[in-house]
Amino acid sequence: MPKADPFAQRRLLDLAGFDQSINAAEHRRATLPELAVLSAGSEKLAELRNTKVLAETEVGDLQRANRKLDNEIDQVRARSERDAQRLAAGAGNAKDLENLQHEITSLGRRQGVLEDEALELMEQKENADAALAEVTAQFDLLQAEVTAAAGSRDDKFADIDDELKTHRSSRAELLAALPADLVALYERIRKSGKVAAAKLNGGRCEACRMDLDRVELSSIAGAPSDEVVRCPECGAILIRW
Repeated sequence: MPKADPFAQRRLLDLAGFDQSINAAEHRRATLPELAVLSAGSEKLAELRNTKVLAETEVGDLQRANRKLDNEIDQVRARSERDAQRLAAGAGNAKDLENLQHEITSLGRRQGVLEDEALELMEQKENADAALAEVTAQFDLLQAEVTAAAGSRDDKFADIDDELKTHRSSRAELLAALPADLVALYERIRKSGKVAAAKLNGGRCEACRMDLDRVELSSIAGAPSDEVVRCPECGAILIRW
């Protein structure tokens, strides 16, 4: 067990304070609410992006189908009008005219079927347009929320990183002023995941909040002032003054 000047031992409380502040800042940095928003938002955005692509594809397919159907209707209508003009002009013999009449009737039925299909496609496209508008609105809204969360995260990261830089700089200055063997003991305890130094407050260790028994307290009280003593319960370096 190293020996150290009581003043140096008391400075371990400052060191423990820096470590507590650093740990708290690192925890805040790792648990910012914005991180959860970004994680969930990015996942949902990916889903909405896929849904949006599918909706855009469906709208595009229906637009192409509508154009194709409109062209076919125009062709049928134009042919029917030409046949009607020929029929009205009485061009050809009786058989030809009869065939023209049958063709005009057939074209009329075909045009009716195509126009029904066009109405059905128009309804499908209206529904597809509405679905696309809805998913686009959802995507844009969530994208704005994610962008805002990212900006807030970056601002908070900057503030916390400045805080960490200050604490770490002060900690490094303090470490440089302490005895190497005392620092080595402190760091060994800290790296085990425990509080490395705490005040002995009356008969209680402020690290583990355990009350020490009379025998332990008597032994600590009788130790020289430069002797480094540790809590028998948690192993923290006890600062007696």
